[in-house]
Amino acid sequence: MSTSIRTALDMAEGGEPILELRRIREAQHHLERATAEQVRRARARGYSWQAIGGALEITKQAAHKKFGKR
Repeated sequence: MSTSIRTALDMAEGGEPILELRRIREAQHHLERATAEQVRRARARGYSWQAIGGALEITKQAAHKKFGKR
């Protein structure tokens, strides 16, 4: 687990709940963008949807549905 995620989780345990929810959502947004970028890079390098789905622990169909239209 990355340092920034650990920090966000640690902060979430003791902070003001609404503020922490916003911080968590922001971290999720950054992770979603980073994931989409890495999927794009993997496809550009010829990786299959099955390989990408495996790395994300989802089916190849779910990976293609989520990232294939971008």
